[in-house]
Amino acid sequence: MRLVSILAAAAIGSAATPTLAADEAPDLIFKKSTVFKLLTPNDKLATYGIDDSLVEGVACHYTVPEKGGVAGMFGVAEEVSDISLACRQYGPIKFKDKFEQGDVVFRERRSLIFKKMQIVRGCDVKRNVLVYMVYTDKLIEGSPKNSTSSVPIMPWGASGEAPKCGDYLKG
Repeated sequence: MRLVSILAAAAIGSAATPTLAADEAPDLIFKKSTVFKLLTPNDKLATYGIDDSLVEGVACHYTVPEKGGVAGMFGVAEEVSDISLACRQYGPIKFKDKFEQGDVVFRERRSLIFKKMQIVRGCDVKRNVLVYMVYTDKLIEGSPKNSTSSVPIMPWGASGEAPKCGDYLKG
Protein backbone atom coordinates (compact mmCIF):
# COMPACT_ATOMS: atom_id res chain seq x y z
CA MET A 1 0.00 0.00 0.00
CA ARG A 2 2.90 2.33 0.75
CA LEU A 3 4.32 1.76 -2.75
CA VAL A 4 0.98 2.77 -4.28
CA SER A 5 1.04 6.00 -2.24
CA ILE A 6 4.59 6.79 -3.36
CA LEU A 7 3.75 6.14 -7.03
CA ALA A 8 0.59 8.28 -6.79
CA ALA A 9 2.58 11.14 -5.25
CA ALA A 10 5.21 10.87 -8.00
CA ALA A 11 2.50 10.92 -10.69
CA ILE A 12 0.86 13.99 -9.15
CA GLY A 13 4.20 15.77 -8.80
CA SER A 14 5.06 15.17 -12.46
CA ALA A 15 1.59 15.95 -13.83
CA ALA A 16 2.44 19.48 -14.91
CA THR A 17 6.11 18.91 -15.66
CA PRO A 18 6.96 20.67 -18.93
CA THR A 19 9.34 19.25 -21.51
CA LEU A 20 11.54 21.50 -23.59
CA ALA A 21 14.02 20.33 -26.14
CA ALA A 22 16.72 21.90 -23.96
CA ASP A 23 15.14 20.52 -20.76
CA GLU A 24 14.48 24.01 -19.41
CA ALA A 25 11.29 25.00 -17.66
CA PRO A 26 9.32 27.83 -19.24
CA ASP A 27 9.76 31.28 -17.71
CA LEU A 28 6.69 32.46 -15.82
CA ILE A 29 6.04 36.05 -16.91
CA PHE A 30 2.94 36.70 -14.77
CA LYS A 31 -0.39 35.27 -13.57
CA LYS A 32 -3.79 36.94 -13.20
CA SER A 33 -6.70 35.54 -11.18
CA THR A 34 -9.91 35.00 -13.13
CA VAL A 35 -12.15 33.22 -10.59
CA PHE A 36 -11.98 33.77 -6.83
CA LYS A 37 -12.00 30.67 -4.60
CA LEU A 38 -12.48 31.23 -0.87
CA LEU A 39 -10.31 28.53 0.74
CA THR A 40 -8.35 27.12 -2.20
CA PRO A 41 -6.22 28.65 -4.98
CA ASN A 42 -8.00 30.87 -7.52
CA ASP A 43 -8.40 29.96 -11.18
CA LYS A 44 -5.77 31.91 -13.12
CA LEU A 45 -4.40 32.78 -16.52
CA ALA A 46 -0.63 32.29 -16.63
CA THR A 47 1.71 33.67 -19.29
CA TYR A 48 5.00 31.87 -19.93
CA GLY A 49 7.97 32.44 -22.24
CA ILE A 50 10.17 29.85 -23.95
CA ASP A 51 13.09 30.03 -26.35
CA ASP A 52 13.17 27.76 -29.38
CA SER A 53 16.17 25.59 -28.50
CA LEU A 54 16.90 24.80 -32.16
CA VAL A 55 16.37 28.27 -33.63
CA GLU A 56 18.40 30.93 -31.83
CA GLY A 57 16.74 34.35 -31.87
CA VAL A 58 13.11 33.17 -31.60
CA ALA A 59 10.98 33.19 -28.46
CA CYS A 60 7.36 32.16 -27.92
CA HIS A 61 4.95 33.33 -25.26
CA TYR A 62 1.83 31.39 -24.43
CA THR A 63 -1.04 31.91 -22.02
CA VAL A 64 -2.79 28.96 -20.38
CA PRO A 65 -5.69 28.74 -17.94
CA GLU A 66 -4.77 27.10 -14.63
CA LYS A 67 -7.55 25.66 -12.50
CA GLY A 68 -7.64 26.40 -8.82
CA GLY A 69 -9.84 24.72 -6.28
CA VAL A 70 -9.00 21.43 -4.59
CA ALA A 71 -8.15 19.57 -7.84
CA GLY A 72 -5.86 22.40 -8.98
CA MET A 73 -4.23 22.60 -5.56
CA PHE A 74 -3.23 18.92 -5.75
CA GLY A 75 -2.30 18.99 -9.45
CA VAL A 76 -5.01 16.57 -10.58
CA ALA A 77 -7.31 18.99 -12.45
CA GLU A 78 -7.70 18.45 -16.18
CA GLU A 79 -6.89 21.81 -17.70
CA VAL A 80 -8.88 23.19 -20.62
CA SER A 81 -7.42 23.47 -24.12
CA ASP A 82 -7.77 27.24 -24.52
CA ILE A 83 -4.16 28.33 -25.13
CA SER A 84 -2.94 31.41 -26.95
CA LEU A 85 0.48 31.67 -28.62
CA ALA A 86 2.72 34.46 -29.95
CA CYS A 87 6.24 33.89 -31.30
CA ARG A 88 8.68 36.61 -32.37
CA GLN A 89 12.22 37.13 -33.61
CA TYR A 90 14.20 38.94 -30.91
CA GLY A 91 17.69 38.72 -32.41
CA PRO A 92 19.62 37.33 -35.35
CA ILE A 93 18.23 33.92 -36.32
CA LYS A 94 20.66 31.02 -36.35
CA PHE A 95 19.63 27.42 -36.93
CA LYS A 96 21.52 24.95 -34.73
CA ASP A 97 20.45 21.84 -36.66
CA LYS A 98 18.03 20.54 -39.27
CA PHE A 99 14.41 19.87 -38.28
CA GLU A 100 11.27 18.23 -39.64
CA GLN A 101 7.93 19.91 -40.24
CA GLY A 102 5.90 19.65 -37.03
CA ASP A 103 8.85 18.99 -34.68
CA VAL A 104 7.95 19.51 -31.02
CA VAL A 105 9.47 22.63 -29.46
CA PHE A 106 7.73 22.31 -26.09
CA ARG A 107 5.42 19.82 -24.39
CA GLU A 108 3.52 20.06 -21.09
CA ARG A 109 0.96 17.81 -19.42
CA ARG A 110 -2.50 19.33 -19.00
CA SER A 111 -3.98 16.50 -16.92
CA LEU A 112 -2.74 13.80 -14.60
CA ILE A 113 -2.25 11.19 -17.33
CA PHE A 114 -3.84 11.57 -20.74
CA LYS A 115 -3.76 15.18 -21.97
CA LYS A 116 -0.78 17.24 -23.12
CA MET A 117 -0.16 20.60 -24.73
CA GLN A 118 2.42 20.81 -27.50
CA ILE A 119 4.06 23.67 -29.37
CA VAL A 120 5.36 22.50 -32.75
CA ARG A 121 7.45 24.22 -35.43
CA GLY A 122 7.26 24.23 -39.20
CA CYS A 123 8.70 26.19 -42.10
CA ASP A 124 6.79 27.98 -44.85
CA VAL A 125 9.55 27.62 -47.45
CA LYS A 126 7.88 29.86 -50.05
CA ARG A 127 7.71 32.84 -47.67
CA ASN A 128 10.75 32.00 -45.47
CA VAL A 129 8.60 32.07 -42.35
CA LEU A 130 8.77 29.87 -39.26
CA VAL A 131 5.31 28.75 -38.21
CA TYR A 132 4.52 27.68 -34.64
CA MET A 133 1.30 25.96 -33.59
CA VAL A 134 0.03 25.08 -30.11
CA TYR A 135 -2.58 22.38 -29.55
CA THR A 136 -3.61 19.79 -27.00
CA ASP A 137 -4.08 16.11 -27.52
CA LYS A 138 -5.46 13.24 -25.49
CA LEU A 139 -4.84 9.53 -25.63
CA ILE A 140 -8.37 8.92 -26.93
CA GLU A 141 -9.53 12.22 -28.43
CA GLY A 142 -7.68 15.48 -29.02
CA SER A 143 -9.05 19.00 -29.11
CA PRO A 144 -9.52 21.06 -32.27
CA LYS A 145 -8.64 24.20 -30.26
CA ASN A 146 -5.30 25.59 -31.40
CA SER A 147 -3.36 28.78 -32.01
CA THR A 148 -0.77 29.62 -34.67
CA SER A 149 1.99 32.22 -34.77
CA SER A 150 4.32 33.14 -37.64
CA VAL A 151 7.88 34.46 -37.46
CA PRO A 152 9.18 35.97 -40.72
CA ILE A 153 12.93 35.40 -40.85
CA MET A 154 14.44 38.84 -41.33
CA PRO A 155 18.01 40.18 -41.36
CA TRP A 156 18.98 41.55 -37.96
CA GLY A 157 21.08 44.68 -37.73
CA ALA A 158 24.09 44.58 -40.06
CA SER A 159 24.10 40.77 -40.16
CA GLY A 160 23.43 40.73 -43.91
CA GLU A 161 21.07 38.22 -45.47
CA ALA A 162 18.65 36.18 -43.37
CA PRO A 163 18.98 32.38 -43.38
CA LYS A 164 16.39 30.33 -45.29
CA CYS A 165 14.39 27.94 -43.10
CA GLY A 166 13.96 25.61 -46.07
CA ASP A 167 17.73 24.97 -46.03
CA TYR A 168 17.33 23.43 -42.56
CA LEU A 169 14.43 21.07 -43.25
CA LYS A 170 15.17 17.37 -43.08
CA GLY A 171 14.29 15.39 -46.17
